[in-house]
Amino acid sequence: MPEPSLTGLFRVFGRIGLLSFGGPAAQIALMHRELVENRSWLTEQQFLNALSFCMLLPGPEAMQLATYAGWRLRGTPGGLIAGLLFVLPGAALILVLASFYAAYGSVPLVEALFLGIKATVIVIVIQALLKVSRKALKGPLPIVIAVVAFVAIFVFQVPFPLIILAAAAIGAIALRGPRSPMVPLTTSPAATLGTVATWATIWLLPLALVWAFAPPILAEVARFFATLAIVTFGGAYAVLAYMVQEVVGQYGWLTTGQMMDALGLAETTPGPLILVTQFVGFMVGAQAGGWGMGLAAALVTLWVTFAPCFLWIFAGAPYVDWIATRPRLTGALHAITAAVVGVIANLSVWFALNVWFASVERNAAGLWVPDIATLSLPALALSALAAALLIWRKLDLLWVLAAMALAGIALAAATTGI
Repeated sequence: MPEPSLTGLFRVFGRIGLLSFGGPAAQIALMHRELVENRSWLTEQQFLNALSFCMLLPGPEAMQLATYAGWRLRGTPGGLIAGLLFVLPGAALILVLASFYAAYGSVPLVEALFLGIKATVIVIVIQALLKVSRKALKGPLPIVIAVVAFVAIFVFQVPFPLIILAAAAIGAIALRGPRSPMVPLTTSPAATLGTVATWATIWLLPLALVWAFAPPILAEVARFFATLAIVTFGGAYAVLAYMVQEVVGQYGWLTTGQMMDALGLAETTPGPLILVTQFVGFMVGAQAGGWGMGLAAALVTLWVTFAPCFLWIFAGAPYVDWIATRPRLTGALHAITAAVVGVIANLSVWFALNVWFASVERNAAGLWVPDIATLSLPALALSALAAALLIWRKLDLLWVLAAMALAGIALAAATTGI
């Protein structure tokens, strides 16, 4: 069929950007319906090859898949339209919600509202764990990789990038798939180097200016999230696991509770779940210098998080069909996905302990152990209700989040009289 016009591309990806709720799995399903089923703009194989490639990259796979689809249809302008429209609606909403949270997050009524959201976040992450597990843990070696990854990060606090690199190396050797017929390349090394140079400059020049001239807190935010953008493989929940480890444990910028609130808010907005980084950046800046500094930190975070996504896609897109035929790369992808299961399991346990118990400490063996006396029965009850609504009744996530926010307020009113 004829390629779509830029106007048609703008209309379709604008619709995708506004409706892309529910995390990466739901967003990928929405794009498949719009681009493969409804319009036949991509074939099934093109879509799957692109998805596999995006899962090999650091950063948000759904946003990168949208960018690739736009590039495949209308080159670099199409990629920019698709990628930006996937991010900007959610980014605007996150800024509004983060501003509200910074102003009113410590009010008892708002704290009660977020208790219901936190209880739901536990169930959301467990659901993500189950979905990824069913896909990734096929065979004994992927199961072993997942268990080792969980122990490494939960007990020994091994840095997330090292876990992913080790898994990729094991997968390239032990999990490689069958060799497929070679697909000819449609680009040259010189063209690829030119693309890399152009987009690396676009990404890094503003970053260098921030480091040179911005206040120290903005430079620190830029450095951290730029690093995050290039080391976090495995999708949004893997990014979140690494971010919790660093933002809460290493830098002390936010508490675990604030991180869970951030994820809950990100789940209520369209766009990539990795927009949770924007919330964190805003909160770090706002706590250091008020709303204006928060806005600056949010913009810096958005830039360093998403600009490299265009670099990866525009440089790598011409190689997608070729990569899909390389057995070692597909093996590395399978192992990375298995390791991500362990990382998400760590995130599930971390969140559950910190919501259900008021006091959690690391013991001499390196394990996080809760103080049983600080168990919060209201939080446990809210999590059970969220699980019933999401897993048993299978209700829409946005409705469940709204209902759980109200349930948190109602429970607090009944127990504390707020």
